[in-house]
Amino acid sequence: MQRATTVLCLMFLAAPVLAKPGHPAITAATDNAPAALTFPVLTDMPGVLPWSLLGQATTVKGKGGRMLPKYTPAIAALDQTDVKVQGYMMPLQPGQLHKHFLLTVTSASCPFCLPAGPEGVVEVNSSSAVKFGYAPLVMSGKMTVLKNDSMGLYYRIDNATLVAP
Repeated sequence: MQRATTVLCLMFLAAPVLAKPGHPAITAATDNAPAALTFPVLTDMPGVLPWSLLGQATTVKGKGGRMLPKYTPAIAALDQTDVKVQGYMMPLQPGQLHKHFLLTVTSASCPFCLPAGPEGVVEVNSSSAVKFGYAPLVMSGKMTVLKNDSMGLYYRIDNATLVAP
């Protein structure tokens, strides 16, 4: 049982790398997957920061072997700007209402696994509590492009407000 859980977590960790509409691996997997394992891929929305842009960040080895983000000029230009981000809520604490959580490009499928790499996750500090749900959210706030976050995160939005459930 533990091995099956580990394999499922690894499969879902790999999904964001392949999660492009029409990608053969995703199409084949979702065509044959039970409904409980099928997660919709978020589509770009007008006025909302696309995950395809955030996903262009890469990782480089820094001093002492620490892995650090490397951003494109377009991503770097987002630092300290007001943005809207769409994603799935991944709570960091138990409960129904959350002011601090992660928005992810894909829905979490395992409570012990991040559903994406650091380029597919945005830390959210909300100005008011947001109710947990499984549907994607759109949050608006001030984006910080993180240079050397101790937790390995690449992006954060502060003073965030819920735009759309």
